Parts: sequence; structure tokens; C-alpha cells
Amino acid sequence: MTPPRRRARWNAALLAPALFAAAATESAAAAQAQPQSGAAPESPVEAAYEARLRAVRQDFEARLAALEARLAEDEREMRAKDSHFEKVITDNTSSDQAFKQSLAGKWYERISLRGYTQFRTTTLFGRDLTPNLVAPADSSVSERETFLIRRGRFIFSGDITPHLFLYAQLDYNGSVGGTGDRGLQSRDLYADIALDQDKEYRFRVGQSKVPFGFVNLQSSQNRAPLERPDALNSAAEGERDIGVFFYWAPKRIREVFRDLVRKGLKGSGDYGVIGLGAYSGQGLNRADQNGEFHWIARASYPFTFDNGQILELGVQAYTGDFVVGTAAIGATTPTSDPEGVDDERVGLSAVLYPQPFGFEAEWNWGRGPQLASDLASIDDRSLHGGYVQVNCAVATANGPLFPFARFNYYDGARKFARNAPWSEVSELDFGVEWSPWPEIELAIMYTRTFHRTDTSTSPFDEVEGADRLAFQLQWNY
Repeated sequence: MTPPRRRARWNAALLAPALFAAAATESAAAAQAQPQSGAAPESPVEAAYEARLRAVRQDFEARLAALEARLAEDEREMRAKDSHFEKVITDNTSSDQAFKQSLAGKWYERISLRGYTQFRTTTLFGRDLTPNLVAPADSSVSERETFLIRRGRFIFSGDITPHLFLYAQLDYNGSVGGTGDRGLQSRDLYADIALDQDKEYRFRVGQSKVPFGFVNLQSSQNRAPLERPDALNSAAEGERDIGVFFYWAPKRIREVFRDLVRKGLKGSGDYGVIGLGAYSGQGLNRADQNGEFHWIARASYPFTFDNGQILELGVQAYTGDFVVGTAAIGATTPTSDPEGVDDERVGLSAVLYPQPFGFEAEWNWGRGPQLASDLASIDDRSLHGGYVQVNCAVATANGPLFPFARFNYYDGARKFARNAPWSEVSELDFGVEWSPWPEIELAIMYTRTFHRTDTSTSPFDEVEGADRLAFQLQWNY
């Protein structure tokens, strides 16, 4: 690139001929205005010509002088800028301060970017004996699958003002339209609107997690078992929906919720001591089908003992009408109320955080849509299920270890599946998570399936006595 001072000289050199040409053109025009006869020009005409030529020359000289003055001023400005840039480049402190000052007060500087990715593979034992083993939340549980990016999350969040917090989460390997294909998917997009400076009272508006069940609210980035248990996740597959929720928690308790995550104790995050809300009820990225809200309420409180151990107890419940998606089973398509089927649950939660030993237990009961045994209709039937988990946090010289064991049981319909077929799940998980560095986590989990219903396609086969081993690498950023 041509230096500024040299470029100014080139501009002067290029403009001068143009000005000379303009002067010559005006001179020629004046000459053509003279009488063209062979006689000597009359003195008045010659005098007028000479006067015109002098005027053109004076105008040219004035233009050239103005151009030179302007170029000189430009050159002085360039020298001043060069001096400033040389000072900034050679003085890192001045550069940092100037950069920070230029960004101070900008709202977008309060937005942070973080996330995590989970890379997984699962081995099925005796695959010929269990070709129909299907885990709805984990497509790596398949004899046809090799490697899977289970989750690829990028999260943008930040306090825009003292009363407005924004949160957006994208999944770069989300399920697209129930086709089995993977693509970019919106997970969260909401605003927290705080009514006070300490944010004890706030509304969450948009697409966010439905506050039902500790394990549904706990981030997959923090959870040790690779997937959530069916009994709780069947209430809200994808864990999210669009709605409005109100949360309240004292400032001191909000700090406890934050510390449970920051200290690596597998906390769920801050969803308030009290939570109330209304949401669509049809699930993540699905349009409402009946114009009716689902209503939900939750209460959860972390009790801190004198020895520092923390026990969180919670209760939650929701009610609404769920519209089931139907499809033909053979020659028959099940009938279902187009305005929705009763969908209601109540659940209890108890979590003793691992310091170093801990446990989790959640159970829920209710009624929901279920395909009748004759495959001809869908109505409401009872359901129940839950899980019990024991775990331990072990500090080692090579990074923390987190061994765990979990029993998962569910007896009820899977409402988010086509035709809402009945499902029975009975599984036992054993695993360990190891984090050699904060940004890297390795996990291995063995699962013994005592019983699991394939809810993906009719005739909804029952699988018993299946075993699988899953490996996962997670990187955090």
C-alpha cells in the first residue's frame, strides 16, 4: 500500500496536468473567439485576449496554490496520526487502556460466550439378541451407530442492564423435526426481568426449561450419568417449552444455588425457592395445538447443616391438556381428543450434595395420554416412576473422580411419541466421571436393561436382559 505522504505527492502530480489542460482549453476557447481574418488583430481585441489569458493563468495559479495548501494540511494530519499510532503500538498499557475506554459502557461487552460438546460412542452386548433396544434420548444406543456428537452447545448470556438478563443457547447437533437427522437447533431463548436490584423477584419470558424435576433442571454439562431418567424426562422431553415463569429466592439462597454449580457439586442452578408459571405444554420447538396453557408450581429449598453438607428438598406439580400426534398403525389411526388429553403430575425431590458422599432421589405420579390396548384410541391413564442415585466426589492428584450408581424405573406412556404408547423402563447404571483438567471430562457408563419398551414404532417390542457400555468425552469452553 502506498504511504500517505507519497500518495499525497502522487495526487498533486496527477492533478496538475488536469489543471493545465483546463487552462489550455479556456485559452483555446478565447483564441477561437478572435476574428479569423488575415488582417492584423485590432488593438481592443488583442487587449481583451491578453486580459483573458492572464485571468486564466491567475485562476490556475490560485487553484494550484489551494491544492498545495490542502495537501500540506493532509500531510500534517498524517504525521500527527503516525505519531499517535507509534506511541500506542510501543506502549501496551496505553493501548489496553484506550481499547477498554472505547468499549466502556457498550451493552454487547456484557455478553459472554461459553458452552460444551459431548462426543460419545456406545457398544451393545449381544446385539443380535437386542436389535430393538431404543433409548429415545440417546441415538448412540443402536447397532447401526458408531460415533455421535450428543450435544454441541454454544451459550450467549449476560446482564444487559441491572434489570434485564439475556440467555440464548444453540445446539449444533439437535434433532431436526423428528427425522433422526441432526442440525442446528434453538434450545433456549429468554429474558430474565428482575423487579429488584438483588434479582430476588424475576420473570423469565421466552423458551426455557420447565421447572419440573431436579434432574431436568440440572445441566447435561454438570450431570454425571450420560442421560436423564425416563420417569422425569417423560414429563418434558427436551426439558424446555415456551412460556412465562416467575421465580423468587432470597439473595443468600441464590448464592447457595450458584456455589453448588461453581464448586462442582452437580447443582441444578438457580430456579428459585418458589417457581410459578404457564407454558405451552407441547414441548421444545413445537407449536401449541389447543390454545390452552399448562400450569406449573415448584418449591425447593437447600438446607445447610453445621458440617457444611447441603440437602435440597423439593416438590413440583403441573396440569394441562396435551395434544398427541397420531399416525396410522396398520390400517387404523388411533382417535384422540383434538383439544387434548388430561396431562398432570406431582413429583418429590431429595438431593444430598456429594461432600464427599451424596444421593439423589426423585419420584413422580400422575395421569397422561396413553394409547389403548386395542390401538384404536388415546385417553388418559395413570403413570408413575422415578430414580435413586448414589454418588461420591473423590479428589485425586490427577483430577477429581465422580463414581455413581443409579436405578431408573418408569411405568407409563411416552406422550411425546407418536400415538403415546405405553412404556416400561427398568434399568441400572454404573459409571465414573474423571476430569483431568477443568476443560476436559471423560465418562464411562455401563447400563443393565432389565426391561425397556421400544416406543418408536409399532408393535412396540419389549426388550429384556440387554447390556451396553458407553464412553463419552466432553470438552468445556
